[in-house]
Amino acid sequence: MRNAKLVTLIATAFLSLPVHAVNLLQVYQEALVNDAVYASARANLSAGQEVSVQGRANLLPLIGVSGSYQKAQRDNVPDVKTHGYTLSLSQPLFDVAAWQNYEQSKLAVAASEAAFAVVQQDLILRVSQAYFDVLAAQDTLAALQVQKGAISEQLASAKRNFEVGTATITDTHEAQARYDLVIAQEFGAQNDLAIKRTALQQIIGKPPAELAILRTGVELKAPEPAQIDTWVSSAETQNFVVLQQKLALEIAKREITRNRAGHYPTVDLVASRNETNQRTSTIQGLNNGTGPTNTIGVQWSIPLFSGFAITSRVRQAIALEDRARSDLETARRIAAQNAQQAYLGVNSGLAQVKALQAAEVSSRSALESNRLGYQVGVRINIDVLNAQQQLFITQRDLAKARYDTLMNSLRLKSAAGSLQEQDLAQINTLLTLP
Repeated sequence: MRNAKLVTLIATAFLSLPVHAVNLLQVYQEALVNDAVYASARANLSAGQEVSVQGRANLLPLIGVSGSYQKAQRDNVPDVKTHGYTLSLSQPLFDVAAWQNYEQSKLAVAASEAAFAVVQQDLILRVSQAYFDVLAAQDTLAALQVQKGAISEQLASAKRNFEVGTATITDTHEAQARYDLVIAQEFGAQNDLAIKRTALQQIIGKPPAELAILRTGVELKAPEPAQIDTWVSSAETQNFVVLQQKLALEIAKREITRNRAGHYPTVDLVASRNETNQRTSTIQGLNNGTGPTNTIGVQWSIPLFSGFAITSRVRQAIALEDRARSDLETARRIAAQNAQQAYLGVNSGLAQVKALQAAEVSSRSALESNRLGYQVGVRINIDVLNAQQQLFITQRDLAKARYDTLMNSLRLKSAAGSLQEQDLAQINTLLTLP
């Protein structure tokens, strides 16, 4: 059912855009293939999954075969050729240290999987942040270019009015100063956009194509559930960094038991087959071999004294357990704090978006009023220029507030340990071609 829902979301996301659109989900798919950090984590996961196999090996039979061939020569003595082989088997019957090592190896595999999940969520956040950074830089550049066009028109109008004597040279100088300033800002915005595109390129491994943008007037949703305590509780128990530290604590506990096992006896089942043959060069065919010997039994070992090394290792393991417990508490607090910050960020962002939407309407009305006032002589040129700048700043801040709100919604789910690819698919439905 969950997979069917994800397929539906992805299909909806792609259908919401033209065929050749490069959207957030497509950029994420490229990052899965080309991001070096993710590739490193994937290889580390594959390596980590082998630890349990190695730990289990200490509990399985150890089988080996060895052989020898020797030729002895002495003066006035016939040559003696000796050859033989030994087939041996050893199966642990009681070995506390080996068993604890196996249990630790299974926990280590789970820890490597949790670490990989952290990298997966981090990739979603990095891709989304880089994607929205590019969109924000594009918005800033586009706003400056529109502002430049509007100021250019105002400059031309001021010059015409000065020529006919209906305005002073001050209006022309003010418009010219604003025009020169926006030109400088445009160069800075172009450079910032190039930097943001380079940051995205580093993740996906190639220059990004044109990106889909947020639809005009898109409505953003509040977090569900709406209770902050629910998110904080989830972060303290399900956050993948917290899970990593839980596993690290359990491994540390078992390390104490494994080191204490240095005082315990070990018992092994042993079996072997040995055969040795001797031949002399003077008497062909004479075989003085001892014949095959088969043995089977139980072998045990009890450590008596190791120079206090085992006791020292136990104390060391206890100290490391205390450290792991403290690290777990730190991880829980950080996860809870991140969840709180992201939750408040989403709600604050929604309120900011709503306020900026109202401010955009007001700024647009103020600009129209100032233009009309300038035409009839009750407003001066600087009033129009200020109104234009205020509108463009409001529009830029509104777009950035939307991006920040979306990013905080992803960070909130990441802190709670529930961030998945389908969350990108949901955001992708809000995108369209520019």
